[in-house]
Amino acid sequence: MKKKRTIAAQEAARGPLPELPQELFDELVKGPMTPSEVQDLMLAFNKAIIERAMGAKMNMHLGYRPGHAKPPEQANERNGASGKTIITDRGLVRVNLIRDRDGSFEPALVPKHERRFTGFDEQIIAMYATTG
Repeated sequence: MKKKRTIAAQEAARGPLPELPQELFDELVKGPMTPSEVQDLMLAFNKAIIERAMGAKMNMHLGYRPGHAKPPEQANERNGASGKTIITDRGLVRVNLIRDRDGSFEPALVPKHERRFTGFDEQIIAMYATTG
């Protein structure tokens, strides 16, 4: 019978968490917070990470960053963004997902036609593990 790993063992196997700049917390947390304020901050953080990760994935897909020259061999380009409300482990969050002109961008983090976005941390890790 396989023994279930404890949360502490899972955390130890994952390794240390990345260090976040203290200035970020100084800006975000000005003093005591209510549970509702913490929840809203976590949702805002999730939104920002999802949008940033999706933007990075689009940069890889197109081969250039916004504001930079498009490679001559690249016919596809960015084509705005669309809003999408997704269901996370922490609640509903509205994100702006970027699109490409020919529709070939297949986002792994928030797949097309999907609304449920649970297991946020695992999805972020899996997405970057596949891009090596």
